[in-house]
Amino acid sequence: MSNALAIATVTQALALLIGNNLSPEMDIAVTVETRKPPAEPPTEPTIHVFLYQVAPNPSMRHTDLPTRASDGTLLNRPAAALDLHFLISAYGDETTLVGQRLIGCVVRTLHEIPVLPQDLIELAAERPYLAGSDLAASAQRVRFTPTVMDIDETSKLWGMLHQTPYALSVAYQASLVLIEGREKPVPAKAVQRRTVRAVPLRAPAGPAGPAESAASAESAESADEKAPPPSPTKKRTQGKAPAAKRAASASRTRKATATGGRGRTASRATDTDTEAGAGDDGKEN
Repeated sequence: MSNALAIATVTQALALLIGNNLSPEMDIAVTVETRKPPAEPPTEPTIHVFLYQVAPNPSMRHTDLPTRASDGTLLNRPAAALDLHFLISAYGDETTLVGQRLIGCVVRTLHEIPVLPQDLIELAAERPYLAGSDLAASAQRVRFTPTVMDIDETSKLWGMLHQTPYALSVAYQASLVLIEGREKPVPAKAVQRRTVRAVPLRAPAGPAGPAESAASAESAESADEKAPPPSPTKKRTQGKAPAAKRAASASRTRKATATGGRGRTASRATDTDTEAGAGDDGKEN
């Protein structure tokens, strides 16, 4: 985390990083300035480091939420996550291609050293107007990434610079810069009582035994007893069913009785005929 001077510190440290790594390709004196491209191009070899946009970082913009409790107490110190967009322009004698040579040195430097060194941050913070900057103590390091800009985007960018002629330039994005708030969060209350409970794990349920099966049957019977009574329509239907069964049973009983009576009558008639035949045989003897 860092304070509000982090943005200016990154700009000054980037200028120092470029100025310290121009050799051995450039053997002439080069001035590195932290300002926008001028309306009148300089004749001496010059590099301009211009911060043209400060934007919130899309992936880290809400990582500090929530910052306050329901009663308004500050829980976390808010921090703004920012991306810095730089336009680096080079000027010099066109006959010896000074501007192109300078741009080549800039690209080589930022590709070789993409992370802003801590010693350069500390050196930049020694400026009187950057006194109190704590960017060097931040755990988050600033990384430079080249930005691809087409002709349309380049023309729009230079169109914002009123009456400024175009110069050979490269664009870079510096991520991530965290600017922390000033208010300190309220420390959490100390733990006054600790409660530790040990709960044993229960063994998995096995197959039900005879006792458990009987208990399940009893519970099923009790559930049947507690079932709601049938509706009046069902009662009338149940009352008619036994009456029909009784009528059918009585009919079968009468048929069986009649059949049995006829059988007994035929049996008696057979017995009488047998006795009569026996009597006739006795008389013939």
